[in-house]
Parts: sequence; C-alpha cells; structure tokens
Amino acid sequence: MPVVNIWLSGSARGGAGVAGRRALGRRFGWLYAAYVVSSYGTSLGFGAFPLIAVLVLHAGPAQVSALSAVGLAVGAVLAVPLGPWVEFRRKRPVMVAMDLTRFAALLSIPVAFAFGLLGFAQLLVVSVVVTAAKIAFNAASGAYLKALLPPEDRLVANSRFESTTWSAIVVGPPLGGAAVGMFGPVVTVAADAVSYLLSALCVRAIGGGEPRPARAEASGSRAAAFRSRAGRTVRADVPGSRAGDLLEGWRRILAHRTLRRLFLNAILVNGLIMATEPLLAVLLLGHLGFAPWQYGLAFALPCVGGLVGARLARGLVARFGQRGVMLTAGALRACWPVGLAFVQPGVPGMVLVIAVQFGLVTCCGVFNPVLATYRLDHTDPDGVARTLSAWSVSGSLAIAALTAVWGLLAAVTSPRTAIATAGVLLLATPFLLPRRERAAGGGTGLASGTQGLVHR
Repeated sequence: MPVVNIWLSGSARGGAGVAGRRALGRRFGWLYAAYVVSSYGTSLGFGAFPLIAVLVLHAGPAQVSALSAVGLAVGAVLAVPLGPWVEFRRKRPVMVAMDLTRFAALLSIPVAFAFGLLGFAQLLVVSVVVTAAKIAFNAASGAYLKALLPPEDRLVANSRFESTTWSAIVVGPPLGGAAVGMFGPVVTVAADAVSYLLSALCVRAIGGGEPRPARAEASGSRAAAFRSRAGRTVRADVPGSRAGDLLEGWRRILAHRTLRRLFLNAILVNGLIMATEPLLAVLLLGHLGFAPWQYGLAFALPCVGGLVGARLARGLVARFGQRGVMLTAGALRACWPVGLAFVQPGVPGMVLVIAVQFGLVTCCGVFNPVLATYRLDHTDPDGVARTLSAWSVSGSLAIAALTAVWGLLAAVTSPRTAIATAGVLLLATPFLLPRRERAAGGGTGLASGTQGLVHR
C-alpha cells in the first residue's frame, strides 16, 4: 500500500489558490535536485530486496518478512544516537556522508553478487545501514531546509518534495519491474546506489557557508565556551551524545500539545496502513488471483492523486487555513483503507482498489507537506535534527511492530479480517488530531509561530 510520508516536486503557487511557479533560489535548486535523483532511484529499486532474497537467495517467507521488519527496526534503533550527532554538526557534510554511506552499502550487493559472495546476512546488514542513514539524512535535510528558506516558502518546498515523491512512485516501480525482467533484480539496486552518489554531488554543489551549530543552555546542552583544565584551554562546545541529548527530540515533541497529538496521529495512521501492505499483497495476488501487472497498476496509478494533492496544498491552506486543511485532510485519509476489506476478484475489485488508493493518496498528498511545514515552523532551530530524528525513529519502530502484529493476526484469522481490523481502527485516529491551536508561547522548547495549525 503506498506510504504516506516523504517530500517534494513542482507545486501549485501564486495568490490564494492561483497556480504558478515560484523561484526558491539556486541553493534550494541543488537541494531539490538531490531529492529528485534519490527519489527516482529509490522508486526504481522498489521491492528489489525481497526479489533478490526470493529469486537469488531462495529465501522463504519468514526470511523475507525478517528482511523488512528487522532491517527497519534495528536501523531505527541505531539511528537514535544519530539525532544529537546531527544536531551539533554542519548539515550539508552530514547529508553528503549519509548519501555516500547508502551508496557504498547498496553498491556492495551487486559487487558481492558478481563474485558469487552475496548472502542473506549481507542483505540484512545493508537494510539496517540504509534505514539508519536515511533517518540521519532526513533529520539533517529538514534542519538545513529550515535555515535555508523563510517561513513563507517552506510549504512551497515541502509541496514540491511531496509531489516528486508521488510522481517517482508512478514512474519508478514499473520501470524497475521492466529492468528486473530484462537484467535481473540486482541491477535496480545498482541504479539506486548511483542515485545516492548523484544526490551527494548535488548537495555538495549547493555551496555557501554554513556556521557550526553551538549547543544552547536553553535546550539543556552546554553553551559554547572555553574553560581551563590542567593548564590547557579546552572548548566546551564539542558535541557529545549524552543521555539527555538522546531523548531531547521526544521531549520537545511531547512537551508541545499540538505536535504531540500530530505525532501520535501520524505514528498510528502510517503504522496501520503499512502493516496491511503485505497482507493486501497476499489477498490480491494469492486469494483473489490478481496478475502481478494488475497489482502494480492498482497501486501505481493512484499515486497521481498524491501529485494532485501536493499541488493543491498551498492554495487550500491560503483559503481555509492550516487548521482547516489539517483536520479535513487528516480525517479523510483515515476513512479510505477500510474499503479494501471489501475487494472482490476481477475488474470490479481492481476498480475498487484504485478508487480507494486514489482517495487515500490524494488526502496524504495534501496533509503531508502541511504537517511537515508546521513541524519545522514550531521547532526551535537548535532542536530540529533531534525532533525529526525522534519522529522518524518512532515511525519506523511502529511500522515494524504493527507489521509483525498484523502478520500474526492474519495467520490466526485471515488477511481480509486483519485488513478490516486495521481499517476500523484507522477510523478512530482523527480524534487524535488537534482541534484548536494553543496560544502563542505555549510549547516548551518550540517556536510559537504565527501561523495557524499544520505541518507534515
């Protein structure tokens, strides 16, 4: 089932709902180019790991499930100390390092395959490394974007990221499937690896100076200072990974009433949607006899809705306000998945899947960039990386845990029952959305902001 988070691409602009392009500067252009190439590379290699596990390594269902769940969970846990590490370093070098890490990790797969050394353990390790590096990269890029653009341009940027994500999903998997058929599953992993190398070059090309972040006493960190010890002068702003820093991201989220509710809502919605993804594959491909091309089309075609939603986001916010868009799009995105429990064989079933997915993805395309912008606007500059890291780590762990639980539920009952259960639970998640914005100055460690409510 198509996911509900990410970023970027050509967005609708102009006054209140009037479409138009807005230049965000050369430096953002290079950042955006980095996102485009990595997004299309990732989409091209979508599903490559399970295919390699099954077709090359002849892995069973348990190993394939472990490859997804364990890689996601362990990678998220390893990313926990990366939040403070990213926070107190220049963001562009971190982004380049994480891209190069993913490039090297992914490239090791086709190299090992060429020498006949590829094993399941290597796939698992690469999955863990890529997950941890992705979380660190997203934390650094979010913090960099906040410093790069003024508040009035952030929704534009996030909408472009969001629409790029969905357009990549429309184009990438079909092309990747064709490439797998012609050249084998390893070639798409190589293409994905190269995309991260190109992304690193684009980030490097951004140029410009970037001051080294200093710890601030207000956030519970040491202030930049010099002190004498044993006759030597020692800087006190050298970054460290103290226990307080590790938990700072969660503290900031939970201390802010609106962010707390948005966080819980996003964790549950994304987790429940992704938990049913493998079950839906079993239901459609196994029980209902959908052909693989029909399955791919049923999930690629609705992603056009994500592109439409992302382009509409800014105009809707200008007309109805952040709070109105957040509540409406956030509630609507939870109403669609329950319809998948009623899918039947044949053309009617395929039409139902496409309709449900189109509605879900369109709502997500509107909701995600608005939520992302709100989160950036309402987080202090010295805590963006830790906040985004904590958010991503929690999301990954929730998806891994719920995927495992729903797999057991489907084994005890049936895939259709498990999908229906997730859909019914999703109907309750809009109650977690904030009904009204707290007055300015209400959040601990977070900027009060002057906007209404919303961010992705």
